[in-house]
Amino acid sequence: MIRAAQAMVKCLEMEGIKVVFGYPGAAICPFYDELYRSDIKHVLVRHEANAGHAASGYARITNKPAVCIATSGPGATNLLTAIATAYADSIPLICITGQVSTDQIGCDVFQEVDITGAAEPFVKYSYLIKDAAELPRIFKEAFHLAGTGRKGPVLIDVPVDVQNTLIDFTYPETVKMRTYKPTVKGNPMQIKKLCEAIEGAERPLICAGGGVFLAGAEHELAAFAEKAQIPAVSTMMGLSLFPTDHPLYLGMLGMHGVKSANRAVNECDTMILIGARVGDRAVKSPTFLAENKKIIHIDIDPAEIGKNIPVDIPLVGDCKAILSELTEMITPCRRDSWLEELAEIKNAVPENEETNGYINPKMFLRKLSDKLPANTVCVADVGQNQIWCCNNFAIKEGGRFLTTGGMGTMGYSVPCGVGAKMAAPDREVVVVCGDGSFQMQMMELATIMQEGIAVKMIIMRNNRLGMVRELQTKNYEDHQIAVHLDGTPDFVALARSYGIEADRVVTMAEAEEKIDKLVNSDKPYLLECNVYKLESTL
Repeated sequence: MIRAAQAMVKCLEMEGIKVVFGYPGAAICPFYDELYRSDIKHVLVRHEANAGHAASGYARITNKPAVCIATSGPGATNLLTAIATAYADSIPLICITGQVSTDQIGCDVFQEVDITGAAEPFVKYSYLIKDAAELPRIFKEAFHLAGTGRKGPVLIDVPVDVQNTLIDFTYPETVKMRTYKPTVKGNPMQIKKLCEAIEGAERPLICAGGGVFLAGAEHELAAFAEKAQIPAVSTMMGLSLFPTDHPLYLGMLGMHGVKSANRAVNECDTMILIGARVGDRAVKSPTFLAENKKIIHIDIDPAEIGKNIPVDIPLVGDCKAILSELTEMITPCRRDSWLEELAEIKNAVPENEETNGYINPKMFLRKLSDKLPANTVCVADVGQNQIWCCNNFAIKEGGRFLTTGGMGTMGYSVPCGVGAKMAAPDREVVVVCGDGSFQMQMMELATIMQEGIAVKMIIMRNNRLGMVRELQTKNYEDHQIAVHLDGTPDFVALARSYGIEADRVVTMAEAEEKIDKLVNSDKPYLLECNVYKLESTL
């Protein structure tokens, strides 16, 4: 017999977990005591939310469930934002929290909170373990739930007395859940109907979202698009499914998207949505859009199909399996006039951009991406920096773009970059954030230094909450309130106080030299960019 806390660690080992991210406390100490004896590496973050964001970055690079840990009460509630962020973007997480003793639940004792109740809207499923003997089954189910179907976070709340209970440990080999059977294979008749619609279309267009990554279907998507000669746009979460310079790729659509992508969406006669929810940032008036074109929607979650946009041909299933079948069935096509028309828009020469003695963030990001290796992981935070990255950071073959598109959580990028770098230590990981968002996560400089994680950080500093300031200027008669970041520290001095290499770039004339220093460093590096206070996303 072994302690349930030891069983928890063994469950993680059986699932192949090598790294976990967390912050300990009294209610989770039995588990940590057993983790001390394990080969699993624990990364101590400096805020529980960042444990979830780091696990998110790790999960998105490995495409497998990753683990974050917090204690009861405020530890668990601090984790909630990260859980909600993962839920909105369908990221597979196993979130383990400690809980007060079972005989004290409901008594409002020290650091007690109903975390399973609080997290209910933001998890795929949650467990409060009261019978220690059920623990191996629950962990097996949790990993299965998180990593299959439409992926997402699963919460496991374990009271401290349950962790200390002795149990006979046997880890299940299979999962039996009568009510959980996600559809994987697409309906053959619908696939045939879809093929006919595509072959009959004159101006078809693929709109790909983050669900393609979650299915591991990047290669299948490219093969399908190339065989059928269908141009493609992506949502924000679908960025990097195609390299930026791919001849069929037109960029990101939506309110912050590029002209070529939005023009293609407006002028296509058949739109094929693949693993995309069609949210308001992607399509402002989905019902109007659907009036003059045929809509095909492929998604593993039937709840998404028809939710935001009327659909002519729905197809539920795993897009990796469906795209493979479609590629086999589809007849090779030529769409020269449609592709030439779109290529002209995509390749239009951009207008001259002014620098005004500051860093032009769009030009800077283009220069930065040119200098980085092909398989670079770029992590963008939320705000103006996110949009600048989406439309200007060139993704090369094998590169990856990460951000939070569903929840739009500021303070996501640095811990996500930590997780991504730990998942792929041989890849360059570059984080881009604003001075507002960086101050929500700058405590993780300590984690970076403690673990020696060679993440490169770019801070676009304009001493403003830039996106909100821009909104106030455009829509609220320039009534700027609560957006001036007075008292912002010297980020270069701050990074150096942690022992991290840091520098500042003030004008575009010195940008190339500073970028070279960042790219050539094999250590954690921070570069502060001096951006004009009224710089816009356009």
